Amino acid sequence: MYHTNLKSSRFWSAIVDIIKYFLVIAAITWLMLNGTEKLGYNWQWYRVPQYLYVVTDGQFISGPLLDGLMVTFRITAISFVLAFSLGLVTALLRLSNSQIGKIVSRGYVEIIRNTPLLVQLFFIYFVLSPVFDISGFTSAVLALSLFEGAYASEIFRAGIVSIHRGQWEAAFSIGLNTYQTYRLIVLPQAIRRILPPLTSQAVSLIKDSALVSTIAIYDLTMRGQTIIAKTFLVFEIWFTVAAIYLTVTLALSLTVFYMEKKFKLDY
Repeated sequence: MYHTNLKSSRFWSAIVDIIKYFLVIAAITWLMLNGTEKLGYNWQWYRVPQYLYVVTDGQFISGPLLDGLMVTFRITAISFVLAFSLGLVTALLRLSNSQIGKIVSRGYVEIIRNTPLLVQLFFIYFVLSPVFDISGFTSAVLALSLFEGAYASEIFRAGIVSIHRGQWEAAFSIGLNTYQTYRLIVLPQAIRRILPPLTSQAVSLIKDSALVSTIAIYDLTMRGQTIIAKTFLVFEIWFTVAAIYLTVTLALSLTVFYMEKKFKLDY
């Protein structure tokens, strides 16, 4: 009886949340239409689909916005792996017994977290890129990886520290070394706890990737700017770009939500 009431309560709570969501969307739409009507803006949504895709002789051809989205995916995917790997290594150095490792990792985190991403991006692209002969794409990936890795390291560190000290002692008592304790006992539990903040960091990475357009990387944002410069479809294109980003981040959040639910069931 209790479980039935709980499921019913969750169902109606979800219905209410959906209704609230659509009410907010309706209000935003009304404000947008009312505002643009007073500005005398002429909406031309019918011109937008051609910049997403076209079908010629039964063949699907991606438009500039989808091409830009693919570049965004490549940048974020590589940066995601590098940032989280760098974050984990930095967190382990912070928690190690090596004084040099602690100093280097702490310095990296403090420098990166206390300077803007755009400044770091410009520094890598305009200063380091000519010296080391690296491409704009590599510069973008490097900047995003370093920036997001600093924040990810604090998330990893918090998750590792949250594991009770008694589990470390139990692992050492049965003959496990530090590496085995991390791999078999500490990290599997820590990942379950830090999955939500890591998801938020991944979403932040996707949104921050829009800044790479400032160094002439033709990602989704840059493609949008180019189309607007040619067509003057300011609102239509920017709303479309925003909707694409929203769709990608929501899909990521939902995927991780189900992963988190599975981990909790298995825990």
